[in-house]
Amino acid sequence: MKNDKQALVPRLRFPEFQGAEEWTTAKLGSLTTISIEKVGDKTCIPMSITSGVGLVSQEEKFGRIIAGDSYKNYLILKPNDFAYNKSATKEYPEGFLTLYSGSELAAVPNSIFTCFRVKGESPDPRFLNYLFLGNLHGRWLRKFIQVGARAHGSLSINDNDLMALPIPLPAGKRSVAEQQKIADCLSSLDALIAAQADKIDALKTHKKGLMQQLFPREGETVPRLRFPEFRDKGEWEERSLKEVFSIFQGFAFSGNDSVDAGVRWLKIADVSIQQMNHHSPSYLPVEYKERFRKFSVAKGEYVIALTRPILNGQLKMAKVDRVFDGALLNQRVGKLVTTQESSFVYFLLQSCRLISDIEKSISGTEPPNLSAQQIEDIKTCIPKQTEQQRIADCLSSLDAMIAAHTEKLDALKAHKKGLMQQLFPSSEVVGV
Repeated sequence: MKNDKQALVPRLRFPEFQGAEEWTTAKLGSLTTISIEKVGDKTCIPMSITSGVGLVSQEEKFGRIIAGDSYKNYLILKPNDFAYNKSATKEYPEGFLTLYSGSELAAVPNSIFTCFRVKGESPDPRFLNYLFLGNLHGRWLRKFIQVGARAHGSLSINDNDLMALPIPLPAGKRSVAEQQKIADCLSSLDALIAAQADKIDALKTHKKGLMQQLFPREGETVPRLRFPEFRDKGEWEERSLKEVFSIFQGFAFSGNDSVDAGVRWLKIADVSIQQMNHHSPSYLPVEYKERFRKFSVAKGEYVIALTRPILNGQLKMAKVDRVFDGALLNQRVGKLVTTQESSFVYFLLQSCRLISDIEKSISGTEPPNLSAQQIEDIKTCIPKQTEQQRIADCLSSLDAMIAAHTEKLDALKAHKKGLMQQLFPSSEVVGV
């Protein structure tokens, strides 16, 4: 009789383990023990969880400890323990499961967490954690979750179902060595990703500091830092914003206008902070391109989100890229119109002083909405267009560096995702 059972082996195996035994599976419950120890009178670090990131202290995430009176009932986490958060997120709809890599005793709320630890020397906790980061548990648990079934704000998950999860493991005497090799490989890639992210953060911090120097501060009419060729050119000219730019608003297209393919429909969700969002494309009929031509945008123009325009102290404004070239503006999205150097005005609108003034002008409504009329009397200072161009060129080159490093970061993340798919057997073969 023909055996159609697929071999339980990864598609990519390190040379020293090629030709070794097939992998095997073991139930999570046979490899780990659920931890039910509570904090009581002990001193622990109250933790929260950030999906896709891991455990972080409540103080770091919220700026304060939010445990309150329930702290004594929190579950204790020891180094290399696992914490499963039963709250659904977009990236992990069946809940996020992660390793605690700290060195001190920590604790998580018992109401939405299940905690467990490895019994012996196998599996290696880091190896197991990469399986969970690949959402092995989610693909298994989704069959046990009833749609909309929640208890006290968390997914209704039975710990027995979690512990029945099949875990793929290398077999034989060299099982732990192969686990460690895989974990070391992915950890080194994580280190590269973290270093790349740090570079981007450093560039963004440098840009923020540079902008504070390149634009005049409150009550001043010249910047603290000026390019040599403009140092004797006198003060910047004070203008009201209505003299600097206007906002051309989009058209109130109806949801009934939506089609599966056609001209790109530029909605408010498509405008992020200094970048366009490509994740949720919407389209309007092709014939709308000519009919609503005055509402189209071109690559290189700037658009602003007009509802909830400020997020975390930054204006939701971005340069139109090639994906949205020729797109039609929806209502509550505005196009920047100016006779000044448009890229200079774009950076001017990113300055802390102007964002603060705009935020004050639109406060008091829910949701906060931005219109040119609301902010037209706000005062700012601008130089001659030659200096505008020089400042814009400097900051644009910095933006280009940030974009290039961000592309590299995205490539590293994509490489890691692909590598994980190769280094572990497919979930179908595992039986998940």
